Amino acid sequence: MDRMASGWINGLIGVVIFSGSPPATRVAVMQLDPVFLTVARAAIAGLLALCLLLVFRQKRPSRNDIVSLVVVALGVVAGFPLLTALALQHVTSAHSIVFIGLLPLSTAIFGVLRGGERPKPAFWIFSTLGSALVAGFALVQGGVASPVGDGLMLAAIIVCGLGYAEGARLSRTLGGWQVICWALVLSLPVMIALSLAFMPETFSDVALPAWLSLGYVSLFSMLIGFIFWYRGLVQGGIAAVGQLQLLQPFFGLALAATLLHEPVSWTMLAVTVAVILCVVSARKFAR
Repeated sequence: MDRMASGWINGLIGVVIFSGSPPATRVAVMQLDPVFLTVARAAIAGLLALCLLLVFRQKRPSRNDIVSLVVVALGVVAGFPLLTALALQHVTSAHSIVFIGLLPLSTAIFGVLRGGERPKPAFWIFSTLGSALVAGFALVQGGVASPVGDGLMLAAIIVCGLGYAEGARLSRTLGGWQVICWALVLSLPVMIALSLAFMPETFSDVALPAWLSLGYVSLFSMLIGFIFWYRGLVQGGIAAVGQLQLLQPFFGLALAATLLHEPVSWTMLAVTVAVILCVVSARKFAR
């Protein structure tokens, strides 16, 4: 298997794993405070990451890598989970998933700024068109959707794109799974302290679905998904493999409708299909 094909396969596995994050987060924030959910998932994943680094005896990152690891931690360990958890208090997971359509463009922009990639002009035309469709959908929803929720989702997309691109750049030298593990470990002391500070007085009212959702976002969304995702970005290119994120709405909408019984309108499906067509076209010009 060549490097490009391996990159697409790893990237696709990461996208499938990430697709479960919005529905799982939506279930969790119904009974857990979003701030506690954010820091608890990072603390749990950080402890697992520390075990992995110790078991495989990985060398410590250099001083030059620390700043990049902080950016990754702020983007994907703290920023994106917190902002999406807050947003999901105002919008449904089905609505939030459509905003994932902006992630490929955000990732590609930071891939140029931080990763040194140079997609062809046609790539930006199709990517911008896809993003415009997503933004148009949010505006059309108007009174149905929440401006606060939409704003939080847009902020989450920006910091996530930066974290993806910075992590992929660093993975070229440090290794894919090592990057997310070191980013989690770097933030672990703060996350443990915040978990204790925001811990509810009692967990008696927290049902099993919320605990399972916390487990999913801690183990899969926060750790395992990134192992495949960063490996895919390195092998296939940040801008190119980043376009796979446009498949995430399909998986996510299906999960939201199946598990949460949330309404998925024809408008959501139409926008998702249109955006994916744009990204399929953009992928041809990613390099």
